[in-house]
Amino acid sequence: MALDPFLPLSSGGLAQIDQRAREIFRQIVESYLATGEPMGSRNISRLIPMTLSPASVRNVMADLETAGLIYAPHTSAGRLPTERGLRFFVDALMEIGDVNERDRTNIETQVLAAAKTTTVEGVLQEASALLSGLARGAGVVTATKTDPRLKHVEFVPLEPGRALVILVSEDGQVENRVLALPPGLPVSALTEATNFLNAHIRGRTLAEARGEMETLLAELRLDLDALTARVVEAGLASWSGEEAGDRKLIVRGQAKLLEDLRALEDLERIRLLFDDLETKREVVDLLGRAEEAQALRIFIGSENRLFSLSGSSTIVAPYRDGQGRVVGVLGVIGPTRLNYGRIVPMVDFTARLVSRVLGAPGVDAA
Repeated sequence: MALDPFLPLSSGGLAQIDQRAREIFRQIVESYLATGEPMGSRNISRLIPMTLSPASVRNVMADLETAGLIYAPHTSAGRLPTERGLRFFVDALMEIGDVNERDRTNIETQVLAAAKTTTVEGVLQEASALLSGLARGAGVVTATKTDPRLKHVEFVPLEPGRALVILVSEDGQVENRVLALPPGLPVSALTEATNFLNAHIRGRTLAEARGEMETLLAELRLDLDALTARVVEAGLASWSGEEAGDRKLIVRGQAKLLEDLRALEDLERIRLLFDDLETKREVVDLLGRAEEAQALRIFIGSENRLFSLSGSSTIVAPYRDGQGRVVGVLGVIGPTRLNYGRIVPMVDFTARLVSRVLGAPGVDAA
């Protein structure tokens, strides 16, 4: 699999730590990934495949701490890996296997079933939800916003000054947005705007509909009430223009992040992560870095500014369209103690499978 390390910490001085130190460091990291708890010298001395006293283990741990790979969360505690240590583990020590047979079958069955019964967006939503469930994190996907042919639009009054605009496309996609209304607009104007648009937009893309509306409104402004005309223009503008080319972010399974909390600080970290995920524009920008690299990427903690406070990790891989072009990325966001060895091949496999569903040439999900 193509893996593009974010920081090549496996080179230079860190690569020179001896086998004894590597085994001790591996035990600390693997214990953290499994339990989230610090590991002490006595336990390590019993687990490593060599005879070392707890005192000797403590001496090696002191060297690893000086190197910035581990730290003590509090006095007299065991040790936990730092973000730098996790990066070194991922780049230099982690063993990446294949997707296990049960996960492979689960992913293939559900993604291929979605491909037969739903839209491309439906396939991406299914892939995101699957990764969330299997990785116990939040599944994320970015996709290019499409310009589908329109079937129906409706303005629904919410309260004075605001209405919900519902847009239904021919391929079954439904979008809705809240629209600010001109002062003094009667409810009848929303009905008139709905009828006017539905009489002219069916079967057209947003770009085509907006171009035609500009011409029609210029010709019919005298027949349409001025306020109604403003609603028609605002309704189309809320989907058209620069937003048509934006990336769409699909997030599934945030609740999975709440299932394995061990302390109050975990709850605070998850709250911060939820706040980060609400900042969708910045999440899309972050995931775009994997798209640009055209390879699987792993971002750990403060390696990305967006998730620095919540201490989260992101594993994402790009997927391709029928022309072989990278059109988005999919993956998992979760705590830094994600099971990297299991999730990395799972994300890579899912991205390849989605690419195959989209008809990307020369892509094999196996």
